[in-house]
Amino acid sequence: MTEVERKAGPKPAGRLYVKGIFTGFKRGHRNQHENTALIKLEGVYSQDDANWYLGKRAVYVYKGHNKIARHGGEKTRVRALWGRITRIHGNSGVVRAKFHHNLPPSAMGKRIRIMLYPSNI
Repeated sequence: MTEVERKAGPKPAGRLYVKGIFTGFKRGHRNQHENTALIKLEGVYSQDDANWYLGKRAVYVYKGHNKIARHGGEKTRVRALWGRITRIHGNSGVVRAKFHHNLPPSAMGKRIRIMLYPSNI
């Protein structure tokens, strides 16, 4: 892309989400609670940093096997599971999230997007 082409349009938007990793489910010594997911956020290493993300929306984007119709009529394999950050977990920047449908175990270790909205700044 040349400099002339670059000036023609508006500046492209940056990434509107923070990367996170689904590390597992909330659990005790013997029991696992699949209704609460634990997410490690990139660049977040303390409780104070993690507090800012409370209430933010989280989404797990994945590809299904078959194409299905979405809003607008087009067919796509891309699907998403939405949730919300509910509270912090521990001292190292891990947060708890509840999803509208529980995350599948195959999502462990995969990327979760934490949207930077709703924002209180």
